[in-house]
Amino acid sequence: MRAATVMLGSLALVVSSLVWAPAGQAGTGGYEAVTCVGDAHGRYDPPLTLRPQETRIHADVRYTCTTAPGHTVPATGSFDAVAPTASCLSLSDAGGTETIRYEDGGRSVIVIDGATARVVGLADAQQSGRVAEGRGEGHFVRRTVTSSSRQSPTDCLASGLQGTQSEVQLEILP
Repeated sequence: MRAATVMLGSLALVVSSLVWAPAGQAGTGGYEAVTCVGDAHGRYDPPLTLRPQETRIHADVRYTCTTAPGHTVPATGSFDAVAPTASCLSLSDAGGTETIRYEDGGRSVIVIDGATARVVGLADAQQSGRVAEGRGEGHFVRRTVTSSSRQSPTDCLASGLQGTQSEVQLEILP
């Protein structure tokens, strides 16, 4: 009888610990990974031409994020970066910041260390960084961007490429 009482008491303690753990904190290491997928609309200032130049990049992103197993939440992202040598042929070391606001009230501020991507036609960029504050603070981030320009590649010779439409996958790793 005493063994059964001890076992039931232990089980009650384990169950109450799981029930009271904050969302996103019950996984391995106290943090569940966050995976977001979405679409972005980006702008280049100044527009990209064939001549490499410092360029500011801004993108607005609409995400659907998985914040815990079986739990998704809409989110918006605002990405700002500066590429020291950007042209229609490549973006080099475009380090920046993305702020993600989750519809459930949370947010993540992510610092991207940089990436190199080819721009003309279809651009694939692999970016990495860390969460500076908010959900996932201190955790490593992997960001994959696949872009296509809304303009013709021949615009590089005239007015320059002004923006892109992109598919974005963002992972805040455990």
